[in-house]
Amino acid sequence: MKKKNVKILGLDPGTAITGWGLVEEINGEPVMKAYGSIETSKNNSDVKRLQEIARDLREILAQYQPDEVAVEDLFFFKNLKTAIKVAQARGVLILIPTEQKIPVFEYTPLQIKQALTGYGRAEKKQIQIMVQNILKLKKIPKPDDAADALAVALCRQQSRKIELLNS
Repeated sequence: MKKKNVKILGLDPGTAITGWGLVEEINGEPVMKAYGSIETSKNNSDVKRLQEIARDLREILAQYQPDEVAVEDLFFFKNLKTAIKVAQARGVLILIPTEQKIPVFEYTPLQIKQALTGYGRAEKKQIQIMVQNILKLKKIPKPDDAADALAVALCRQQSRKIELLNS
């Protein structure tokens, strides 16, 4: 029996820039299919920015048809005002796929770092290098938010493998 290839959309939430990255698991190996970012104008109201994120995410979901969505969870913040805005963006990123009956999984930065490097305190550059190496890319994806989103998708892919082993 042939295994179904699974497409995982990773999302790195932000109000100004939301990174996204699509990884497809083919024969148990992750393959990068697409990545990019949703960028909103700081001149727009918060409501307009959230609407733009929702619209663009709907387009990404329609174009790439992922089987699962993985979203980075808020774990630590320095600025409460920024954290609230990112939390609002996360809400949109969770709601839109859920409305389309696409399963959503959330991972903390610690979980993502551990999944990719085995070390929960890995630096951002280490994570980006691991994304490049695991996906066999010529260079680190830009912007950083897209590389982060691919890391979230890879974390989900690793978690799926563990779940399948334990079932």
